[in-house]
Amino acid sequence: MAELEQVPTILLLEDGKAFYGKSAGKIGTTTGEICFNTGMTGYQEIFTDPSYFGQIMVTTNAHIGNYGTRNVETESEQITIAGLVCKNYVNEYSRLMADQSIQEYFEREELVGICQVDTREIVRHIRDKGAMNAIISSEITDIGELKKLLDKVPNMEGLELASKVSTKEPYFYGDPAAEKKVAILDLGVKKNILNCMVERGCYLKVFPAKTPFEKMKEWNPDGYFISNGPGDPAPMKYAVDVVKAILAEDKPLFGICLGHQILALALGIPTYKMHNGHRGINHPVKNLVTGKCEITSQNHGFGVSPDALKENEDKIEITHVNLNDDTIEGIKVKAKKAFSVQYHPEASPGPHDSRYLFNEFISMMTMVEQPSN
Repeated sequence: MAELEQVPTILLLEDGKAFYGKSAGKIGTTTGEICFNTGMTGYQEIFTDPSYFGQIMVTTNAHIGNYGTRNVETESEQITIAGLVCKNYVNEYSRLMADQSIQEYFEREELVGICQVDTREIVRHIRDKGAMNAIISSEITDIGELKKLLDKVPNMEGLELASKVSTKEPYFYGDPAAEKKVAILDLGVKKNILNCMVERGCYLKVFPAKTPFEKMKEWNPDGYFISNGPGDPAPMKYAVDVVKAILAEDKPLFGICLGHQILALALGIPTYKMHNGHRGINHPVKNLVTGKCEITSQNHGFGVSPDALKENEDKIEITHVNLNDDTIEGIKVKAKKAFSVQYHPEASPGPHDSRYLFNEFISMMTMVEQPSN
């Protein structure tokens, strides 16, 4: 394996804090909202999760690249993070099943990153100061010029990004002879969400983000799924209107992450920008219905208002809460066949404690009463 050539690289945060390291991946410049993920493994799945579109990822695990990359271990067709910040960038790998090194992968995907920086200090800083924009450059060394470029980057709050990562054309996924048909509103869906449904006997039609409800309804699905995705849910009126129509039809509905927030907005519950969000594979959540706890995989920077939910307990049941900070992790619409969770039950990467939720969605579709003759 050829020796890795690296050049001096700068990470500049919106508040003026700068970090100096070496290049990782393509030589260039990139911008986005900086965030961190506490997962110890699964870096390729994280890099290709569409929910991270527009974000620079700080990995808290000390080693990135040590097990190489595999073409099948992706959650979408390409890397979706805007840039990478890591401690040890390991180009040599020992896993026999790997297809290529991390540097080869990043160069192919044209990802700009920085390594050999103190990621612990960076995480502590953005934990205290909150989410903010950042710029990485391995070609510009002038801080003043970087600051000018960074000032032009829009804030994540108010950004509609789901339509940028959604499929452009509808497509089918799974076995056409499967027992159940599920219409997927793709706001940035992960492959393993689709796999979890196919494994449970569903045939899927995946629709672009801005598809009207009537177009989805024409396929006559047994249920509807609102996917995860990037950006602020507040400006996504097109998706909120679809969910309102599904609720009016009283068809089975399941939402994950951004889909959870869209369901809340359809019910009149506002969302808010979190201080720095939840991103990792070790977040404890309590199921208030069963009393059981589960370790979950999470990736979100927006949340659903707990105060507004508590004011609407007559029509909405809070089903899950985060045991770290009491944020809302799941809701169920009373008198409707609709529920959602803020976390990722497909867990790629992460533990499989929450995959029962897919079973509950299948059961909900199975229990729908058929019209009498």
